[in-house]
Amino acid sequence: MLLEISNLGVVVDGLRVLEGISISFDEGRLIAVVGANGAGKSTLLRAISGLDKPHTGKIEFEGRDITGWPPKAVAELGVSMAPEGKKLFYEMTVVENLKIGAYRFRNDPARITKNIDRIVGLFPVLGKNRNRIAGTFSGGEQQMLTIARSLMSEPKLLMIDELSLGLAPIVVDTLMQTVKQLNREGTSILLVEQNINQVLKIADYGYVIENGELALEGTGEALRNNEHVKVAYLGL
Repeated sequence: MLLEISNLGVVVDGLRVLEGISISFDEGRLIAVVGANGAGKSTLLRAISGLDKPHTGKIEFEGRDITGWPPKAVAELGVSMAPEGKKLFYEMTVVENLKIGAYRFRNDPARITKNIDRIVGLFPVLGKNRNRIAGTFSGGEQQMLTIARSLMSEPKLLMIDELSLGLAPIVVDTLMQTVKQLNREGTSILLVEQNINQVLKIADYGYVIENGELALEGTGEALRNNEHVKVAYLGL
C-alpha cells in the first residue's frame, strides 16, 4: 500500500476541520478527493505533507508511520505537493523555479538538468520559455509551472491541490489530460478538486468529503452516476 490514512482528525485554530477520515490506495493509481469549498480537502493534503498536525489517527506511507512528521522529512520520502494558488516565485525564471523544486537533489546538478529537460517536454510552453519570468505567464501556464516544479523531486506521490481553480475550461481540460498522462507513465497522484465532473472522468477512485467527514467513496464512474453527487455537485 502506498498511502494509508486511518481515522484522521485535524484541528486548525481550535476548529475541527477533519474527523474520522480513512483513505488508502496502491501505487500507480489516480485518486480524487472532491467536495465543496471549505470541506477540508486542502487540510487533508496539508496533514499528509506535514504542514498540519493531526490530533487523531494515523498516516502511513509505504508502510511507515509518518503521522506528525515535519514537511522536509515527508518530502525526502518522495511526497510532493502542487499547492492551491500556485505559490510560485514570480520574480524568478522558469528554470529557477524548477531548480527550487529539485531541492531533494541539490547535490546532483546533472540529475536536475536531466529532470528539467524531461519535465518541460510535458509542457512545451515552459520548454520554449525557460528563461522567462514566472509572473509574466498566464494563469494556466503558471499552473503548468507549479505542477512541473512539484515533479522535479521525482515524487512517489504527487498531490495536486485545486488544479482547475480560476482557469478557463479549455485550459482545465488540457491540464487534466496531462495529469492523466503522468499517471499512465507511473506517477501516483492524489488530486483535490472542486471541478468534480472533470476530475471524476480521469480518476480511478474518488472520495467525497463533506463538512470534514468522508461522505462517499467509489470509482470515478460510480461517483459521477451517484444521485447525491449529481444533485449536490453536478447540478443534475
